[in-house]
Amino acid sequence: MRTLYLAATAALSLALPLAAQEVPKGAPAPSEIVAAAPTGDWVAIPAEDLLVMTLAPDADGKPRQVVIQLMPAPFSQGWVHNIRLFARAGWYDGISVNRVQDNYVTQWGDPNYENPEAAGKPKPLPEGLKEMGEAEYVATDLLAVPDPRGRPRINYSLGAAMSRNAIIAANGAMVVPDSFRRSLENGEPPANFEMPKTSDAYASFATLALGWPVAGSLSDQAESPSGFWPVHCYGMVGVGRNYSPDTGSGAELYTVIGHAPRHLDRNIALVGRVIEGMEHLSSLPRGSGALGFYTAEEAAKRTPILSVRVASDLPTGEQPAFEYLSTESETFARYAEAIANRRDPFFIVSAGGADICNIRVPVRRDAQGG
Repeated sequence: MRTLYLAATAALSLALPLAAQEVPKGAPAPSEIVAAAPTGDWVAIPAEDLLVMTLAPDADGKPRQVVIQLMPAPFSQGWVHNIRLFARAGWYDGISVNRVQDNYVTQWGDPNYENPEAAGKPKPLPEGLKEMGEAEYVATDLLAVPDPRGRPRINYSLGAAMSRNAIIAANGAMVVPDSFRRSLENGEPPANFEMPKTSDAYASFATLALGWPVAGSLSDQAESPSGFWPVHCYGMVGVGRNYSPDTGSGAELYTVIGHAPRHLDRNIALVGRVIEGMEHLSSLPRGSGALGFYTAEEAAKRTPILSVRVASDLPTGEQPAFEYLSTESETFARYAEAIANRRDPFFIVSAGGADICNIRVPVRRDAQGG
């Protein structure tokens, strides 16, 4: 009888969910570091930088809302201007999701605007749209933009180990030789400085700045000038375009729903990221047409977009309020380091590094703001 009791007890212990097991003590997990972040390390996102997109209810009649944070200066500001103009003109109201390509993107816009399965006349574009050139995919003045908290403007360089004379991460601030910092602030990289290659396969280096994942290059070569650009991580929002030299107006937008397609960096304008409601875009039925577009026979799969509004245009009580963990804070530096070197009890082997897209900038609802 005792043997039966012990066997039953053992079976019960094996059946217990992980949450019911005693968690070993060890280094804090990244989520625990974020949860303990002081209030001063969080930066409010202006309502002017938020888009509220309302999709048609799902099959069960449940409402679906997506919140997008628009890219701050110095990135993609011409396109961001256009997107606000589209939203304020009501142009996005009544468009639809027209393309869902598995492990790639969900794209929305006027179904009759430059889509392979267009069957009618496209909506006329609003007046006042800006036209951008391909050079605007890259920003050259990132270092001139102050952080909202007045902290160092670039803080965490990712990748392989770097030499003492190169860039290292320390206390959430980017540490560089004084001569190199002075050259950067003057807008000219020193001729004798070579940025060390990191584990990022798409750029000289990748970092997190102003709350966003960015990549960059420091060079005095005309064919590959210095600059910084946002990267195609999961949830990032970009502007659909035709073949070069077209750069898109903002009439067609997409979000990344799969593995980060970093080969698109500097080839398409990135204008923001989805910070809430991503599940409503990533779970939509896939299209069977070319590049995941819905065919004429799949018209019923298109998800209608009822409205898109700039949050600051909504009544005060309806404006969503969000904040992000400052990438220039010490808390963020510890959070990023903990992701690159997992030491919390579940992990057996520490990876010793992290892809830029694997260090997602924490964003949360601002309880005081709404």
